[in-house]
Amino acid sequence: MKATQQLHDLGQSLWIDDITRSMLNSGTLKRYIDELSVTGLTSNPTIFDHAISKSDSYDDEIVRLMKAGLSGEPLFFELALQDLSLAADMFLPIHEKTATVDGWVSLEVSPLLAYDTAATIAEAKRLYAKANKPNLFIKIPGTKEGLPAIEEAIFSGVTVNVTLLFSAADCAAAADAYMKGLERRIEAGLSPDVRSVASIFISRWDKAVVDTVPDELRDKLGIAVGAQAYKGYREMLESDRFQRLASLGARAQRLLFASTSTKDPKAPDTLYVEALAAPNTVNTMPDNTLLAFGDHGKLSGALAPDGGDCEEVLAAFNKAGIDTDALGRQLQKEGAESFVASWKDLLGSIETKAKALA
Repeated sequence: MKATQQLHDLGQSLWIDDITRSMLNSGTLKRYIDELSVTGLTSNPTIFDHAISKSDSYDDEIVRLMKAGLSGEPLFFELALQDLSLAADMFLPIHEKTATVDGWVSLEVSPLLAYDTAATIAEAKRLYAKANKPNLFIKIPGTKEGLPAIEEAIFSGVTVNVTLLFSAADCAAAADAYMKGLERRIEAGLSPDVRSVASIFISRWDKAVVDTVPDELRDKLGIAVGAQAYKGYREMLESDRFQRLASLGARAQRLLFASTSTKDPKAPDTLYVEALAAPNTVNTMPDNTLLAFGDHGKLSGALAPDGGDCEEVLAAFNKAGIDTDALGRQLQKEGAESFVASWKDLLGSIETKAKALA
């Protein structure tokens, strides 16, 4: 049995962190679903930038949309929604079979709105309505300004993938915003069954400190942060607050491990997938990590519900001079800036290609 199937049987969803039109049309995504137990898909501005700028698959559609008067962001969202609608349809049988727990795809609001609450709310509602797919998440960053947008989106019935989370505290804040939205729905006489995931980024932690920590701590920070977030996730599930919501029909905001490709060439290419195997969670990974895990990954057990030795490992990093709280805030800021840069590159690529095609 492949390691991907073993991970699926453990109860962790494997999602592919990639999308291209050729992946959809060539049968590659279907093969991932059939052979590697993939049950969902995520996207971000960097992924779409690579897909559109490095391929001619979108050229005819760009010309058609240009003739219809579209350019810039509106043109991009038309392209993205076309791809994600196809992917959503491919995952719909899984979505229905799992009673809407799995089989999701994700579309991100413009990263330029990461610190604008009102604009994020409006854009999330617009994209969700325009897509009109039951298994599409709108990605909203878990920044200070994003949290009230998450609450309002959930209250409005918009399913949300909370992105740009880097710590257990970030995940707790995202869960609080999610539950506030559900509580408001209950007060308004609405169904509390509005789904969400909380995406914590893993590998960027180790990339940030790889040259500043002793060898015995190399590539251990991201796993410890992920384990601490999982501990908090399990505690949230057992809390009186969530249990009350669950008794009224709510479902958990599932923890999602993102950025799980190994950045250190000295580390195993399946490091984070193996270390963060945990039931009732999600791991979204790029295709090279997925293929590596399917080929030679080894599943040795599940992540401890209490986080195992995560607190001791984090204490060792702090003792080594790494202020993990400050680093988490820095990584979120840098992550937001990185997505803005990718967004601008994406729009620039579309503009360049549009001019050439014209």
